[in-house]
Parts: sequence; C-alpha cells; structure tokens
Amino acid sequence: MVFLGLFRESILFALNALVVNKLRTFLSLLGITIGIFAIITVFTITDSLEQNLRKSVQSLGDDVVFVEKWPWTFGPDYPWWKYINRPLPDYTELDNILRKCDGAQSAAFTINANITVKYKSSSIENVTLVCASHQYDKVKNFEIAEGRYFTDIESSAGRPVAIIGDVLAHSLFPFQSVLGQFIKVNGAKVMVIGVFKKEGESILGGSNDTQVLVPVQYARSLIDIRSENLDPVIMVRAKKGITNDELIDELTGLMRSIRKLHPMADDNFALNQTSLISNQFDSLFDIVGVAGWIIGGFSILVGGFGIANIMFVSVKERTNIIGVQKSLGAKNYFILLQFIFESVFLSLIGGVIGLLIVYVITVTAGDTFGMEITLSRSNIILGFTISILIGLVSGFIPAYGASQLDPVEAIRAN
Repeated sequence: MVFLGLFRESILFALNALVVNKLRTFLSLLGITIGIFAIITVFTITDSLEQNLRKSVQSLGDDVVFVEKWPWTFGPDYPWWKYINRPLPDYTELDNILRKCDGAQSAAFTINANITVKYKSSSIENVTLVCASHQYDKVKNFEIAEGRYFTDIESSAGRPVAIIGDVLAHSLFPFQSVLGQFIKVNGAKVMVIGVFKKEGESILGGSNDTQVLVPVQYARSLIDIRSENLDPVIMVRAKKGITNDELIDELTGLMRSIRKLHPMADDNFALNQTSLISNQFDSLFDIVGVAGWIIGGFSILVGGFGIANIMFVSVKERTNIIGVQKSLGAKNYFILLQFIFESVFLSLIGGVIGLLIVYVITVTAGDTFGMEITLSRSNIILGFTISILIGLVSGFIPAYGASQLDPVEAIRAN
C-alpha cells in the first residue's frame, strides 16, 4: 500500500510538473527522447538488416559448399593474377563430384546470365536466367507455388521448359494462368511448368521473384556456358552428420585430383561457404552497435542532466511541503522514493515518446529501405530499461538531498 501510494503521488507530482512548467519539461525530456530514439533506431535498423542478411544467407544453405573460381574473401598477400588465371568450374567436374564425393548429399552445376523475356507484346529486360543441373532443387532452398519442378528426363534431355518467378508471372500473365504458356527467352520459345513462391527482395540479390530457371542442358542452345563472363558454380550439399569442414577437406582432395594438380601446387579453385559472409557481417554489426551507443549516449547524457535539473528545481519548489511531510512523521526513505519515482516517471515519458517515433518510422519507412524493418521486443525492453536507469541515476542526488532536509528548516524556507 505504501508503494502504491508513493507511486500514485509521484505520478500526480510529475503530471503537475509537466502542466505547470511546459517549456522546462519539454526541453528536459527532449534529450531523453532523442537519446532513446537514436539508440533504438540504430539497433532496430541494425537488427532488421542483420535478420534480412541472415535470411538471404540461409537461402543459400548453411550446409552447402560452393566450388568456384573466385573466393568470397581475399587474403591480404595473395596475388590477384593467381585468381584470374584459374580455370572455371566445368560441367564435367560435377559428374566426378556426384560419383566420388562420399560426404555429398547432392550437387548441382549452375550458371547465371542476364536475358530478355517476352510474352506477346510484353517484354522484360535484365531478367536473371538461372541454368542448373537436375539436383538444383535439392541444393538450393526454394518453394514452388504453382506447377512442378523438372523431371529427370527434362533435365538430361534439355527440354525447353522453365520455372519463373512470381513477379515475372504477374507481370507477363496478369489475367490468365501461367502454366503451359510459352515465353520467349532470348528469342527461343520455352514452356512455363512452374512458378516460384514469392519470397520478396533479397539484400544479397538473386531473388527467385525475378528469375527464370531452365535446365542447363537446354541452356547450351541459348548461351555459351563456358564463357569467362558467366562465372559458373558447383553447389555441393553435405550429408546429414557431415560438417562443412569435413566436406571441404574431401572436396579439396577430390578437386585437386580432378584437375591433376601437383602435390606442391596451389589450389586453382575456391571452396566458399555462407559462414564467410556471416563472419564478415558480425564484425560490421558490432561496430555499428558501438556507434549507436556513442551517438545516443551523448543525447541521453544531456537528457539525464535535464532530468536532474528539473528534479533539483522540483525539490526547491516543494521544500515547504517536504518539511510538513517530515514533521507529520514521513521517513527519509519515503521522501527519497517519492522523488526517485517522479524522476523515473519523467524519464519514462521521454523514452516512450522516443519509442513511438521509432515505431512510426518502422511502419512507414519499410518500403523506403527496401527491406522489412521491425521494432523488436528486445529493443522495446532496452528502451524502457535505459529510461528507467537514467531516471534512477538522474533523480537520486536531488531525491537524496530532499530526504536529508531538516523539517524545521524546510518549513521555514521560502
């Protein structure tokens, strides 16, 4: 009951301070509001960016190893000319990996190119053509909303069939069924047998929504799959119970054998995995987080001084009331808690305003950033926690001074 009484009285005093001293209160709370807004905005954008990046990385597969010409990260002392002279992954190497790699569950050869897709009078340029071998659906994570995947015969025989993205389907066929329709890919007729499930934009690029997937054997008639400009990839998914490191060790020996490399020769291929991307982003997010604390910390520091200032003024204005309360038997802790509660309440108001501004931004600015931005529960709790701590720290000295006032001197104060 004492706690509830203190809480109610502190809220009334705080509300009275807000009403009576509007300008002073506004300026005092502005620092807290800006500080909470700055910190939570940085963390919200950082968390949302990290979630979207990790989602994009996971779509590549965290148990997949990519056999490529170029590594995703470069060593500081590795000559660039050793990379550029490497051979490209070849389709024939896929067969060796499928037959000889014990740790591989599945593998696929893929190559991408930019093409123009047409249907009657409709035309879409710069569409990504993905040419893949049959086990692509077992290596790459995707879902088909309509239709089906290629049959083994369609893949091996190079039939003119395709699976297209959701955006392409709605753009080319807004008022009719997509399945069974023929589109022109680089001038060649291809039958649509499936549509990818809509997945939204990917930060790393390569969203299925704007792709056309065809069998790589058919793609030979459309593009030169041996071209140096297309950068082919062999994707290898590990079996259950096989780690990426174990798969990489096995693939290293197998690829060296396939390419007949001398024991002392350097590898002329790169084995990449998604952890290389994740590790690079982890350090970046740590730096951004520290920057967020520094930026918001200065604003919160100013806001904390503002809260302390308003509490010192509040103690001075209510010195007579404090004297009367103590003469009537109020304990020191009662006076102390009364002003601390008031300080925390005022700080919370600034924090809530800051959080509301962040929430409005996340609701209205998601499309502007090109990704989904959400104010997470952890960031809301962080905002409230910081506000409470600032209120406690800023209000303690004024509250302690008020609790130590002599009742007689306090009553006599003007």
